[in-house]
Amino acid sequence: MGYIYSNIYAMERTTVFLDRSTLARAKDFARREGKSFAAVVREALAVYIAAPRRAAGGLPSVSGQFASGQTDGSERVDELLWPDPHH
Repeated sequence: MGYIYSNIYAMERTTVFLDRSTLARAKDFARREGKSFAAVVREALAVYIAAPRRAAGGLPSVSGQFASGQTDGSERVDELLWPDPHH
């Protein structure tokens, strides 16, 4: 905890524009967590920045990790992923 308080003077004030729904949800989250709104924003931004990013249009990290045993998956992608709900 001492680190947070000693580092607080190195922080700078900024403005972030949020839509009403996001702002309300963030404030509710902060209240439930027993944290300040500013602390929640700082933590969320730190996590977002630290998260690994994939290239735009890139494949998810699970791509190619599983074998279905089917060799025609690319030709039947619509059928396999979005079957007719009426059958």
